[in-house]
Amino acid sequence: MKLSADNTTDTAGAGVGRAPRRVGLLAGWGRYPFVIARSLKRQGIEVYCLGVSGHAEPGLDAICDDFEWIGLCKIGRAIRYFKRHGITEVAMLGKIHKVALFQPWRWLKHLPDWKAVQTFAPHFLTRRKDCRDDTLLVALVEAFAAEGIHFGPPTDYSPELLVEEGILTRRSPSAAQWRDIEFGWEIAKEMGRLDIGQTIVVKDQAVIAVEAVEGTDECIRRAGTLCRVGGFTVVKVAKPRQDMRFDVPTVGRQTLQRMIEAGGSVLAVEARRTILLQEPQVIQMANQNGLAVVSLNRPDMKWEAA
Repeated sequence: MKLSADNTTDTAGAGVGRAPRRVGLLAGWGRYPFVIARSLKRQGIEVYCLGVSGHAEPGLDAICDDFEWIGLCKIGRAIRYFKRHGITEVAMLGKIHKVALFQPWRWLKHLPDWKAVQTFAPHFLTRRKDCRDDTLLVALVEAFAAEGIHFGPPTDYSPELLVEEGILTRRSPSAAQWRDIEFGWEIAKEMGRLDIGQTIVVKDQAVIAVEAVEGTDECIRRAGTLCRVGGFTVVKVAKPRQDMRFDVPTVGRQTLQRMIEAGGSVLAVEARRTILLQEPQVIQMANQNGLAVVSLNRPDMKWEAA
């Protein structure tokens, strides 16, 4: 379902009498939806956005051509919204707090519509299918596709967000930290293959914390509690068969802030398969606090900082 290069670079206003190009956004938590919405507007593309209640941040409505809040389990309503506005091209971006799906009385709280029940019944009711992230997200994407609405990779609209390889900070990891990166990388890749999580925290080639449903920030916070001496390494990688339409590894200022608070020393991410938001601010924060940030294609790549 990846969008073609022609579609990615096409602008809305080209051609006399041509209707403006429209793109839909399904927005969760974080700054990523803001970044993509602004990028689309700069390209002259109309943005129609559904913000997931309790997840998306206020302020998106000021950027988008049209904006509505929507409940977490309102798939049918989302489909009707995009159809009403003639949207066939949608991007899913921002975090959905999966822990919300495991709270008491979750069905009563989120009141899924009939389309959501049909989509997720095999996962949460009959238990014929598992509840791993990719399984649920593919089910969601297929429900929209059946109605003629197709999800594409959000990075098609802003490919510069995918971080290039290299040492991004003044400080380079030490020899011991490079060993921790290599050690953690292989484990994180296996975690991704099993669809457990993307992030692992390592110190002296020992696993301190792994990410599951709680997310990267909570994983880092827990590592700080467990490793009081600090100096640990955070490794975040894409899954071996990463679907770039959703759940792409993403780091930004908040990731760095959590590391600073918890006592982390190194952040290692996968080059060209990780979204780096607010890159100048992230690098500045890391340099000011003595952290190393590196982007690699494979764990045995090592450089010295420029």
